[in-house]
Amino acid sequence: MMDTRPLLLQSDFPPIKRGTVDVLQVNLGYLCNLSCVHCHVNAGPTRTELMSLENVNEVLALLRRGDIKTLDLTGGAPEMNPHFRYLVSRARELGVHVIDRCNLTILFEPGQEGLADFLAQQGVEIVASLPCYLESNVEAQRGKGVYSDSIRAIHVLNRLGYGVDPSLPLNLVYNPIGAELPPPQEALECDYKRELGAQFNIHFNQLFTITNMPIKRFGAVLLAQGQYHEYMNLLRDSFSEYNLATVMCKNLLSIDWQGFVYDCDFNQMLEMPLLGSDRLRRHISSVLDPVALEGSPVLTGEHCYGCTAGQGSSCGGAL
Repeated sequence: MMDTRPLLLQSDFPPIKRGTVDVLQVNLGYLCNLSCVHCHVNAGPTRTELMSLENVNEVLALLRRGDIKTLDLTGGAPEMNPHFRYLVSRARELGVHVIDRCNLTILFEPGQEGLADFLAQQGVEIVASLPCYLESNVEAQRGKGVYSDSIRAIHVLNRLGYGVDPSLPLNLVYNPIGAELPPPQEALECDYKRELGAQFNIHFNQLFTITNMPIKRFGAVLLAQGQYHEYMNLLRDSFSEYNLATVMCKNLLSIDWQGFVYDCDFNQMLEMPLLGSDRLRRHISSVLDPVALEGSPVLTGEHCYGCTAGQGSSCGGAL
């Protein structure tokens, strides 16, 4: 697979300093039941990387000693980690808000019986990938049959109260099909609610539009199709300084499946770790107090233009 990493490490992107850390985003592994074209993690059914119970307990230890308000679980399909439910339930016992970045189809995978009920019982916020409200576009990105399974999964979640009960938020995620910026989030959310409501009587809270990152699988596609430089020029030309104030790396720490610490999920995929005073990558066990990181510089690269282009992009949608 062609790799964009060497092209992204050197950049003139403006410096960013970290604010107060209140979100811990944890990648529980690269194993996934899908292999999506836009995936910047290169996740899929053949990946074997999964966070160990030892590192899951290190995550819980950091939650106990820090003032982390939100645990944001991602992958791969985070639910495929055998310690997923253990981590969720223990974090909720600590009063931490938990987000599950769910691909929806995982609800019907063997071994995931009762997953939807578990998430509802724990009061977990679901951020669910549905990259378009049109079946043809979804299946072009994610594979045949994914759209119908996703709609079926949302119906299951709606029956449990997701998207209806204020305590059970269900947010959907849109990604562009190719090398372009997402359309305005608010207008597209109206389109989603109109189309999905009319066709399927589906309910959800918000739509998050997220820019595709030129990393891993999507980066390789850009290189293979000769679109990499054109896409990067689009991101740079669409840079908005206004977005620098609210980029997610200012209040988030990213943890990989081995327990190492990064400024964000994208830096994690580019192997740009948060460094200790000894210039070695830091393990989560060495982060004694996240507050001490406030004011420290964030490692940046060319990919950071993806978060600051146009309306901006983060794990919570437009900035």
